Amino acid sequence: MRVATTLSVLVLGAGGIGHAVVTSLDTGIGRVDPFRDMKNRPEAGHGTNILVVGTDSRDKITPAEKEKYRLGGAPCRCTDTIMLVHVSADRRRASMVSLPRDSYAEIPAHTDTATGKRHSKHPVKLNAAYAEGGPQLTVRTVEHMTGVKIDHYLEVDFTSFMRTVDAVGGVRICTAAPMKDAYTGLNLPAGTHELDGGKALQYVRSRHVDGASDLGRMQRQQRFVAALIDRATSEGVLLNPVRFQEVVTSVLSSVRADEGFRTEEMLALSKAMRGFKASSSEFASVPVAQASFPVKGLGSTVKWDTVKAKKLFRALREDRPLAPYTARGGARRTLVEVAPQQIRVQVYNGTRVHLLGARVDAALRATGFRTSRAPQNWARRDVARTIVWFDPRWDRSARSLATALPGAVLRPVKGQGATLKVTAGANFTGVAPVRADSVYRGEFGVVTGDQVLCT
Repeated sequence: MRVATTLSVLVLGAGGIGHAVVTSLDTGIGRVDPFRDMKNRPEAGHGTNILVVGTDSRDKITPAEKEKYRLGGAPCRCTDTIMLVHVSADRRRASMVSLPRDSYAEIPAHTDTATGKRHSKHPVKLNAAYAEGGPQLTVRTVEHMTGVKIDHYLEVDFTSFMRTVDAVGGVRICTAAPMKDAYTGLNLPAGTHELDGGKALQYVRSRHVDGASDLGRMQRQQRFVAALIDRATSEGVLLNPVRFQEVVTSVLSSVRADEGFRTEEMLALSKAMRGFKASSSEFASVPVAQASFPVKGLGSTVKWDTVKAKKLFRALREDRPLAPYTARGGARRTLVEVAPQQIRVQVYNGTRVHLLGARVDAALRATGFRTSRAPQNWARRDVARTIVWFDPRWDRSARSLATALPGAVLRPVKGQGATLKVTAGANFTGVAPVRADSVYRGEFGVVTGDQVLCT
């Protein structure tokens, strides 16, 4: 969740700010040794792999902030969020893979850091690795599950997250539908919002705004990281020594890192990423086979899709991009609720205009909709306004499709099924480009940073 704050160190250092400003990293960061006595580790690949964990520590947050942002209760001494960040060998790309905290995992044999009791190998939810064995057991478990050798470890808490967001001047987030979570206090109407540190924390912590729970929350966290990178690289933070110092100080307030991640390496890495921007980042979540996999004694866990997960982590080891295509710009796209790639469409020509159905089919397909590629003629050929026919069970998809067809009207048809029908009318002038709040992410659930920014 708080990966954004630590990424800020790498991104902001790319501005070429003086060495004296960044030297404070060595004295400000708390140090841990997550690699002590580790054996039988995976072979090193190309690039740099950083394991970033967000803990639920809230010791430095004021009582007023705890009440306002619903941060009460005792911390569980566990990891709220776990993310594997891969920086390519050429320093032009960062791939960030979210590991669900409730992932089914098998922890290696170890000694519990809290009780001193020796444990044999046993199944747990992934976030319990930190509670039982701290950073070292967390690294061992992640390496065992992914086959990726971890080069560095970074740990962030609630405080540094909030302060960092405030230091960069807030972050812009947009949403296609209202978002409300009584547990965190999040209450955002549909539209574009500038979030300060406290509201941003509510946004990335919320699990009850839709039915996707932690999996949906991970996508919002990734969208937030992209927005933070965009703000930091486009608002002059990199070139302003005062603001840069404020951000670095905020990050350092509650960050811990491995002993090997020193000023010299951070500077070298960040300066090499001088041209880094939102489109340079790509975000993915581990492919999931079962979002609710019951395990005796553990309850509901998240079971990975082992075949797809192996392919994803192999790509990281081999330093290959995860996104199936290169990020690209283009026309402004209207935000809709459902990704066009998830909507099946059958097109009909409701006019006497020659090949209008083929034109509509091609335009919708170019925007991302899954058309049949076989348009047909409608029974009537005097349709004045384009009509979207839909089963009420797919109303969100229908609204998204209608947004791409300016002037179209919606007509519900019970029992029609998942395929939407479009009858092109005389008022058809073209297809408006649209994109989804939950972007279509391909085989590995990958999206580039610029695809999830407000446009």
